Amino acid sequence: MDAKVVLDLGVAIALGVAAFASAISLGIAVASAMGAIGRQPEASNKIMTSMIIGCAFIEAITIYVLVFAFMYAAK
Repeated sequence: MDAKVVLDLGVAIALGVAAFASAISLGIAVASAMGAIGRQPEASNKIMTSMIIGCAFIEAITIYVLVFAFMYAAK
């Protein structure tokens, strides 16, 4: 295998790992937020706001890897 094939495979694996980790993290975050709202419904606005901000940061990681993959593919 030459270096180009190894780098292509590495980018594909990194994108898959980032997507998988993002999906797991989002599932945990949303499940925890729904459990917290179930325990304390009067704080649902604060919990939802924090959850949405956290989900945006989690998604940003996957988007960064996707942008990197597109930039690498364009070379």
